[in-house]
Amino acid sequence: MATQDHTVDGTEITPAPWTLPKTLAGMGKWNIDIVKRSDTAQGFEVLPRRWVVERTFAWLGRCRRLAKDWEKTIESTTAWLTVAHIRIVTRRLARYC
Repeated sequence: MATQDHTVDGTEITPAPWTLPKTLAGMGKWNIDIVKRSDTAQGFEVLPRRWVVERTFAWLGRCRRLAKDWEKTIESTTAWLTVAHIRIVTRRLARYC
């Protein structure tokens, strides 16, 4: 499942020149869930599945290499994100071995 967020004024966040649904359409079966705050909400409101994204960012924030953007290319940043995710997954799997 992929989750796409909205901005404060309700417009979709779409990195130009592509959009998330168009990009993922050719990559297999994806369920796109657009998370939008209700128009009548006032104050703080818990959005469904939003905690998954926030939790993932918190896990990645614990990796010192990702604390600041030291990388000069998107490819190297993507590689370090992949390394961080592999580290997280292997530590979780090691609990069961």
